[in-house]
Amino acid sequence: DLAVTLTIHNTDLEHAIVLTSVRYYDTQGQLLREYLVEPRELGPLASTEFFVDANEQSGGLGTNFIVEWVAEQPVFEPIVEAIMLNTSSTQGISLTSQGRVINQIVAEDE
Repeated sequence: DLAVTLTIHNTDLEHAIVLTSVRYYDTQGQLLREYLVEPRELGPLASTEFFVDANEQSGGLGTNFIVEWVAEQPVFEPIVEAIMLNTSSTQGISLTSQGRVINQIVAEDE
C-alpha cells in the first residue's frame, strides 16, 4: 500500500492563487473526501500538501484528485503532483504523477 502526498505549488512570482476545492475520488469515481472546508490562498511561490495514509484503502488503485483554483489576474499555472511512497519493507518504492488540466475557465473581459 502506498501513502500519497498531493502537493500544489504556486509557480507565479508575483501573484497569489486561491484553492477552492481539493477532492479525492475512488476508482469508481465516487467522491470520498473534500479536503478544503474553505478556500485557501497560496501566495507567490507558496506550496501546500494533502496526505492520504497508506492504511486508507478506500480509494483503490485508480484514485483521483481534482483540484480547483482561481486567481484575480492572469498567473502562471500551478504545478500539481502526487508523490506515492511505501517504505514498509527493506526496499522502498516511490512514484510521482503530474496533474493535468481537465477543464479551464477563462474569465470574460468586462
